[in-house]
Amino acid sequence: MRINSIPTALCMIKSKQMLDVKSFSDKYSVRKLAESDAETVAALCSKNTLYYEYCPPFVTRESVIDDMKALPPGKTFDDKYFAGFFDGDKLIAVLDLIVGYPNDKIAFVGFFMTDASIQGRGAGTEIIDCLCRYFSSVGFDSVRLAWVKGNPQAEHFWLKNGFKKICESTRNSNEYVVIIGERTLKNNP
Repeated sequence: MRINSIPTALCMIKSKQMLDVKSFSDKYSVRKLAESDAETVAALCSKNTLYYEYCPPFVTRESVIDDMKALPPGKTFDDKYFAGFFDGDKLIAVLDLIVGYPNDKIAFVGFFMTDASIQGRGAGTEIIDCLCRYFSSVGFDSVRLAWVKGNPQAEHFWLKNGFKKICESTRNSNEYVVIIGERTLKNNP
């Protein structure tokens, strides 16, 4: 579920939390992505055709750039992390994250996708588990996200990774319904 597809009915509170993207993974190198990475991101995403059957339109370089700039109401670029996970020089996953949305204690994953070549091998789960441990260590209470209702791949992945359905919401400008999911974190003292 892309950031620009988040239902506007969700409330938000500004967060000043600054995260260390290098700590998002114990296994992969992670860095913020820039417009110059848009073609590489689009290439990774274009191999995941099932996602775009449920959440159109299909990815382009321009849509990646738009997603890099998309913010939910009330948030700034200080709250946004559009990050890439690399195995050596190869981009293997993309994450769009908003901190402090819809409140100070929630990290919102607006988009997460792994390269099709590594799916089904546990890499996505490993990344999400490491992210959740990191978010817990810096004081977040939960991670929230959304997936399009009916997308079996997305629903299976997020439920398998400890996310619970908390509600459904209709996106006004599109015809699909999204499931809002949340994973509660165990904060470290």
